[in-house]
Amino acid sequence: MLPSVKQLRYICAVAEYKHFSKAAEACHVTQSTLSAAIQELESQLGVVIFERNKKAVLITPLGEKLLNQARLILGNVEDFVGLAKSHDEALTGEIRLGVIPTIGPFMLPQLLAELRHHYPKLKLFLKEDLSANLLQQLQEGKLDLAILAFPYLMPEMETLTLFRDDFVLCLPPGHKLERRKLVKQQQLHGESLLLLEEGHCLRDHALEACKLQSSATDVVYQGTSLHTLVQMVANGLGVTLLPAISIAADILGDTDLQIREFGNENVYRKIGMAWRKSDPRREEYLLLSEFIKANTSGSIPVSTPARPDKRGVVSSRPRS
Repeated sequence: MLPSVKQLRYICAVAEYKHFSKAAEACHVTQSTLSAAIQELESQLGVVIFERNKKAVLITPLGEKLLNQARLILGNVEDFVGLAKSHDEALTGEIRLGVIPTIGPFMLPQLLAELRHHYPKLKLFLKEDLSANLLQQLQEGKLDLAILAFPYLMPEMETLTLFRDDFVLCLPPGHKLERRKLVKQQQLHGESLLLLEEGHCLRDHALEACKLQSSATDVVYQGTSLHTLVQMVANGLGVTLLPAISIAADILGDTDLQIREFGNENVYRKIGMAWRKSDPRREEYLLLSEFIKANTSGSIPVSTPARPDKRGVVSSRPRS
């Protein structure tokens, strides 16, 4: 007898929550129903997927391999259902879109308004999470599409680059680099560089773009969001790297923080889309990508007209 889709969903839920009771709640069944279905699956296959004890749920080495296949199968099932529901009119119906926190708040507000205007029958369901979590949900068919920052390894997905997003240096007023119109990567050596905490791909992208290792800078503080980093800089804790997309969305607000661009044109990340290669709605995603490109400015400019302050320092932001 072949495994059922429900059984595959159950083992993926247990692997995600590492807890039978929480997995059952997420699957909207009783714990006894979920446990019985998983035990039946293990008996059918003649394998042990989970080690059970009073303290934790552990996945066996073979269980990890089976779970990877289960996620792929569930993704294909979702594609199967999506194909049945698809129709001739483009960008209608539901699309479950995942987006990382360093993109969503800065790109989506204006974009969603434009999408509602041009494609009123399209229903977007948004999920904000870290790249690794979004990719797993793509694999499992819980998401249809994700907007991420590249480079990021995902060979099992089809990807498409939307635009380039430059990094800029954010400085507190009076910093020694404030008088420079452009800065160089090597000038960051020895600086107190504020970064996002581990797990955010922007952290790695920023270090790689500036050819830096964490050891080359004094990474004392780690933030949970770009807004947190901005407040840290405003309080004199160090400097940080911000993506231009956040500057265009006015992340600096009414602060006196200074922005300096890099003289090297290679200090950037790429923003792109990813979806399962088996997804039958590929043409719709390509159409959506063209719409996004047309409604964003690509490599977003970060500088506003410069004007000197009272000290004769040229600021990249007009003072109120």
